[in-house]
Amino acid sequence: MAKPKFLQCVICGNQQQYEPFTPAVCKKCESQWLEASYDYETFKRDILRGLPGRPSNLWRYQDVLPLGNPAALDLYPAGGTPLWLSQRFANKLGYDRVYFKDERYGPTSSFKDRQAAVAVAAMNEGDVREAVIASTGNAAVAYAAACARAGIKLWVFMTSLVPQEKLREAALFGAEVIRVSGNYDQTKQIASQFAQRKQLLLDRGASSIPARESMKTIAYEIVEQLGWRAPDWYIQSVSGGMGPLGVYQGFKEMFDMGLIHRIPKIAIIQTEGCSPMVKAFKAGMEVADAVIPDTRIIILSTGDPGKVYTYLWKIIQQHGGTMESVTDAEAFDAMRSLAKSEGMAVEPATAVAYAGLEKMLKNGTIGKDEVVVVNCTGHTFPVEKHVLGDQWAVDVHLSKDQSPAPQEGLQAALENLDEKVTTVLLVDDNSDDALLIRRLLEGKKSYRVYHAKDGWEGLAMARQHLPDLIVSDLTMPGIDGFGFVEEIKLDPRTKDIPVVVVSAKDITVEERNRLNGHIEALYQKGSLPTRKFVDKVINVIEDKNGA
Repeated sequence: MAKPKFLQCVICGNQQQYEPFTPAVCKKCESQWLEASYDYETFKRDILRGLPGRPSNLWRYQDVLPLGNPAALDLYPAGGTPLWLSQRFANKLGYDRVYFKDERYGPTSSFKDRQAAVAVAAMNEGDVREAVIASTGNAAVAYAAACARAGIKLWVFMTSLVPQEKLREAALFGAEVIRVSGNYDQTKQIASQFAQRKQLLLDRGASSIPARESMKTIAYEIVEQLGWRAPDWYIQSVSGGMGPLGVYQGFKEMFDMGLIHRIPKIAIIQTEGCSPMVKAFKAGMEVADAVIPDTRIIILSTGDPGKVYTYLWKIIQQHGGTMESVTDAEAFDAMRSLAKSEGMAVEPATAVAYAGLEKMLKNGTIGKDEVVVVNCTGHTFPVEKHVLGDQWAVDVHLSKDQSPAPQEGLQAALENLDEKVTTVLLVDDNSDDALLIRRLLEGKKSYRVYHAKDGWEGLAMARQHLPDLIVSDLTMPGIDGFGFVEEIKLDPRTKDIPVVVVSAKDITVEERNRLNGHIEALYQKGSLPTRKFVDKVINVIEDKNGA
């Protein structure tokens, strides 16, 4: 049995009973920093025996996870991810002891899979059949997948700024997706109100013991993979900060058991456009002021870290570490550099950590002989659009400032499924033609228009954005329009996207036959005024959407 023997407040030392679905708050001083205590002596004996018969995922460490009888549950697999030694990314700066903890190998390619696995297992054990979560992206997808396996209905609240692919992926797993046109802090507020109104379990992130405890399995795996040695540094990009708080707990438990000789220094990396922790840390403040997020990396857009910052600040004061910020541009540069040097494609939120690593290596924060581990997480999911159709989310419109979300907005939005945004991809090497078409489309309705300057770029953008319609020129550098259309129709991700072709030259019967069956329409440039051509394009979109 692994249920915590008790919870102990780190601030005042008070001990209290563990209650699975009650926010972990100290009943004496109201601190939210409570540590679960387990039978560490028995667990240490098993570790020293090599953990015989244990799985190679996070359930390897089930003795220190808050479940009464894990063996009786059909456990969702997560964890057990590889630890890679950097071959070129860090080496070019003169460092040869930098490792990447590659969380992309989880069920939904995110370290949040660990959180979902333990939290949903606790729900199953407590016979919870319906739950609510607010998320900036990856947690929602991870919970949706885990809940799908467990047969638990999940309501997901995400800001509408989150990449549409992540919202759609959560919907594909069967979650009820509520898309909130507000910031993440407002999204959490409206999710809490909804859970209260329907009397449902709300996942509370850092104040949820199952969610936070799951993250310490990252630390256990790192230490075991390094031959039961602790690294000198653990680096992670953060939004709310629960990840490194949980990872620290794992290192602390192993230190207290005498399995490692130090607790690693923690480096918290944020994007400059949303860096309340970093600003407070550099100002020497124990409490962080909330900020209004201003970043394109929406997954890291928690403007108010609350008490989690204070707990991380105290950990760094005691064991060493730092907090650092990087620009969005630096993160994108690091993302490209990592792909080219290590063959690792990561999402921008993870690239923030690597940009922070670069900065720390260049300014000497990290010593040449120190062992560093960076959390690598993130995923893309491009194919679900063809499975779901159009009605997969509900929109909630909130205030643009930081004022509380209106109560009446939620109910109104839950009754309205009409809000849609249609995406159009223009593939044309003539920027003037493309710009004119784009402006006319955007002037007609709320179209989101992307422009690719050649066929190869068009293929990449089509696979990334999965537009509702593609308008392509025939004569382009690189791959021409014929090859472009054929590639679109051969790819299962894009084969169902309607294509309208525009040609500046007369095409032969043979060329017309080559396009036949692959496109919705063919127009000669100049045969129609541009405005009438745009009207034709809109008709194709509306026919496709059944409007």
